[in-house]
Amino acid sequence: MVPHLVTALTGPINELEQRVLDTMPAIERWFRLEWMEHTPPFYTSVDVRNAGFKLAPVDTDFYPSGWNNLTPAMLPLAVQAAMAAIEKICPEARNLLIIPEHNTRNTFYLSNLAQLRRIFHMAGLHVRIGSISPEVKKATVIELPGGESITLEPVIRTNGRIGVKDFDPCTILLNNDLHAGIPGILEDLHQQYLLPPLHASWTTRRKSMHFKCYEEIAKRFGKLIGIDPWLINPVFDTCGDVDLASAAGVAKLTSGVDALLAKIRKKYKEYGIKEKPFVVVKANNSSSGMGLMTVRDSKDLPALLQKTLAAGQPQGVLQELILQEGLLTNERMNDAVAEPVVYLMDRYVVGGFYRVHAERGIDENLSAPGSSYVPLAFGASTQLPQLGVRPGASDPNRFYMYGVIGRLAMLAASYELEATDPEADLEA
Repeated sequence: MVPHLVTALTGPINELEQRVLDTMPAIERWFRLEWMEHTPPFYTSVDVRNAGFKLAPVDTDFYPSGWNNLTPAMLPLAVQAAMAAIEKICPEARNLLIIPEHNTRNTFYLSNLAQLRRIFHMAGLHVRIGSISPEVKKATVIELPGGESITLEPVIRTNGRIGVKDFDPCTILLNNDLHAGIPGILEDLHQQYLLPPLHASWTTRRKSMHFKCYEEIAKRFGKLIGIDPWLINPVFDTCGDVDLASAAGVAKLTSGVDALLAKIRKKYKEYGIKEKPFVVVKANNSSSGMGLMTVRDSKDLPALLQKTLAAGQPQGVLQELILQEGLLTNERMNDAVAEPVVYLMDRYVVGGFYRVHAERGIDENLSAPGSSYVPLAFGASTQLPQLGVRPGASDPNRFYMYGVIGRLAMLAASYELEATDPEADLEA
């Protein structure tokens, strides 16, 4: 069932949607040419915000969980994409090992693993789930809601290869962002494909690098279809090495927020937007634990920082921050604020869902305790745009546009991985 959307049916978002639909052949050709030159990440999820006057990604995950939110109707797309991805990487692949996060108690996350296992099994692979957590010392069967179960097994390393008992995979799929650091057991693997690569992990990854790559792509894409790239790009800045408990750190952050707010105000004035702009402050490296802060006026920063520090943020620790243009979400699901999340594998949109939070506002982070998930109808024909249908009147058209934004973010992710590949210099 296609969920009912409450979106602005007038204004620039419809003009943007019309441009995307009118130039679809050029867009698809452009993507095809890009994928001839660049390798997409193995799998990705993209949080998208539809503010009514602009549509842009706000976060891109290289280790997406939540695959259990995809409906059965979306599975054929995911299976086909998995086949295409595996065929490119290791055509003779027989065995796939999934390495999950260390948290083995969360049944929602474990249901995500069961869905990934199902996708790759249907793609023609033997799949086992191997944990690198020191707490998993023997094969453990965990029952899941709905009658399914998964078996977590301890990972074994032998002769530079990893696997589980009586199982030697050629491909290892990480569903663990390694935010606590890269464990030695995963380094220097012999003739095994590790997906995504280690430099995609939060040990080395920076959000600013991703959005720098996205900004470049948005400019080129904007030129291709004849739009202002700002309509699909959240402007950002960085604020590195700040001690949030010191006066100097607060002053540095205040200056950065003021400068970014001034840029956004200028664009709002250009487009006649009456909303009050805001900036979202978050950790550039997500592993540092910096909670999100929504700032509408830099005068509010001291109070917001005090609240953040009181919530357990370590004092005296240098923080590397990214300041990002805040995007309202104009979508509702049963009166609750919602944002679409697009799921991709290889270079294909395979599904998605709405992240919904009844207790959060239109300018707040929805990825928080209390959120729920409603599938987007990305399956089958709903992924294809309906030509000639008025913008805003067709859910498939709106979803096609979300898929385009998701693929732009995925392309930025491929640029980011190329730019941060430690072996790139060796190959040059």
